[in-house]
Amino acid sequence: MKKLTAILLVLVFALSLASCGKKSETTVLKVGASPTPHAEILNFVKDDLAKQGIDLQVIEFDDYVLPNTGTEDGSLDANYFQHTPYLEDFNASRGTHLVSVAVIHYEPLGVYKGKSSSLDVANGAVIGVPNDATNEARALLLLEANGLITLDPNAGLNATVLDIKDNPKNIKIEEIEAAQLTAHLADLDLAVINGNYAVQAGLKAADALAIEGKDSEAANLYGNILVVKEGNEKNPAILALADALRTEKVRKFIEENYDGIVVPKF
Repeated sequence: MKKLTAILLVLVFALSLASCGKKSETTVLKVGASPTPHAEILNFVKDDLAKQGIDLQVIEFDDYVLPNTGTEDGSLDANYFQHTPYLEDFNASRGTHLVSVAVIHYEPLGVYKGKSSSLDVANGAVIGVPNDATNEARALLLLEANGLITLDPNAGLNATVLDIKDNPKNIKIEEIEAAQLTAHLADLDLAVINGNYAVQAGLKAADALAIEGKDSEAANLYGNILVVKEGNEKNPAILALADALRTEKVRKFIEENYDGIVVPKF
């Protein structure tokens, strides 16, 4: 009997050691993002996700293509940098299968001064706009809303420079990669810049000569989204990330850090 008891005690002790040595499982979540504000917002919720056993790894990109191709090929679990019209255009042109999980924030497009200090530009002025299809149309519509050009009314969100019907000041529209617009400000009279790149350059909403309103149609249409490959929408770690990005804590972080150039959409 004593021998049996001793054996049982040894077994219990061994199981106890095994239990103590066993580590809880951690889920790795790789998310591609633009450095500002997307990566900053993701890193802000990293500790909250760690408490849920999720190791959020934020991979920064300076373009609008690689985060999507990485999400499509599985090297990324998700991305956070784009709005729905851009995503839809990307899927259509690239044959990808990416879907939105949640809308997180909105970045108003703004007209920022270069060589010109006002919207009353000189004849022949050069204005830079993003060269990707959805943001170019959006930029042209903002210029039209401020009386600089008139577009074909049928063009809408498909507008390009070819749809400019009235250009009283002979403005030249310079199509430039969105990420490079702030670097070209000194050579342009004005530039229409995406909010994330404006933030990176130290610009604020108050610096814009014209800006999309937070209650505008654009604000509803161009909300920045958390994106995954189709079929991964119900992944528990993805849903946990979506929830973590839409808390009151994140709302305050956005409002306190981005001076109106990033606006919560939850």
